[in-house]
Amino acid sequence: MQSKNEMTLPIRWGIIGCGNVTELKSGPAYQKVAGFKLSAVMRRNLDLAQDYALRHKVEAYSSNPDDIINSDNIDAVYIATPPDSHKLYALQVAQAGKPCCIEKPLAPNYADSLDIYNAFNDKNIPLFVAYYRRSLPRFNKVKALLEASAIGQVRTINAFLNKPANALDLSGEFNWRTDKDVAAGGYFDDLASHGLDLFAYLLGEFDIVKGLGTNQQGLYSSLDSVSACWQHKSGVTGVGSWNFGGCTREDRVVITGSKGEIRFSVFDEAAVILQTLAQRQEFIIENPENIQLYHVQNMREHLVNNIDHPSSGETALHTSWVMEQILGDK
Repeated sequence: MQSKNEMTLPIRWGIIGCGNVTELKSGPAYQKVAGFKLSAVMRRNLDLAQDYALRHKVEAYSSNPDDIINSDNIDAVYIATPPDSHKLYALQVAQAGKPCCIEKPLAPNYADSLDIYNAFNDKNIPLFVAYYRRSLPRFNKVKALLEASAIGQVRTINAFLNKPANALDLSGEFNWRTDKDVAAGGYFDDLASHGLDLFAYLLGEFDIVKGLGTNQQGLYSSLDSVSACWQHKSGVTGVGSWNFGGCTREDRVVITGSKGEIRFSVFDEAAVILQTLAQRQEFIIENPENIQLYHVQNMREHLVNNIDHPSSGETALHTSWVMEQILGDK
């Protein structure tokens, strides 16, 4: 296996699981980043794999993950399947000795996340996880404001996400995101993991974490309401609430300091607001068309130029630990 600063261009990527997330958010980024090439895609349904390959001008497709993982024409693998299969494929990619990017969360639980992390770490193989907010300019603006002490000493963070049930929830039809056997935490696993990972990026690792979850609506088998409180190693305290059966949509985060506060949204493309006693400033920073573009660019910098990626197996493992502290063993 080549070390990250020995890989030669182009780096040929294969995708396992070319579903919705790869259509716009991620897949095209692997074609746009200089030095990367999306060479093959895999989906269990061969017709859908072929359709994706034709529409995205990818030269090879398959319904067998082995054709991606063990191909001599593939240098690195992006796993974009539901979380319950991440460990299965990740361990095979590690065995093949190839760098890997895995969709978040790293795995449905901390134990599986640790197994994945160890498999790559033991062989010194680069592992990335698609917590792409660490690479987005909007959130790096928040980080820069905090590091510049724009609100003084940081005291607390308050996160609130409220969403009504959607049509699929109400229909009773199968949705892996709300099936407890795939994602026991439901939308919390899918969405809150982004926010919690971001908070660790902005404020440092978590130290003490408590939480609880329940199913209030009875629409599906996973949880639909979760609350948590925590303390970062820096001493900053936090509270969070995520409810997926509310009346209206609301997505807000407030970081309060000794001299002001910063407000922003985790998911909505809203302005970052800096409020101090002296002034109010708004920073409007748009996302790229392919929201994982900067995340993928940073993988290139890691693999080619030896510049550490902000979202690694190690940082994602910490996020898995935080999630498990909140929900226990579900």
